[in-house]
Amino acid sequence: MANQNAKGLKRLINACFFSVAGFKATWRHEEAFRQEVMLFVVSTPLALWLGNSAIEIVLLIGSVVLVLLVELLNSAVEAVVDRVGFEHHELSGRAKDIGSAAVMLSLAWAAATWGLILL
Repeated sequence: MANQNAKGLKRLINACFFSVAGFKATWRHEEAFRQEVMLFVVSTPLALWLGNSAIEIVLLIGSVVLVLLVELLNSAVEAVVDRVGFEHHELSGRAKDIGSAAVMLSLAWAAATWGLILL
């Protein structure tokens, strides 16, 4: 649990440790995140090689980073919903479906970005 009294540099250091814990938990429990990290590992060198300008490189890499960001948020929503209970509930299903739709939209955005820049 976060130290509510931490200030300044100590608060920033704590935040870094919590963030690393979040990455580890997502890596351990979410196969989709592991797949998207592999996509990032493969696409980043390609972006550096194929991008014709700094803007294109940033857009190519940034579109994949966006996928990772949305997946992290989706995983957080799923963890909270599962914490509440595993029984079927319309709102729980809706929350998970909306998170999944956000991931799909970010993947479509990445695909469109890569397609438009490379073609």
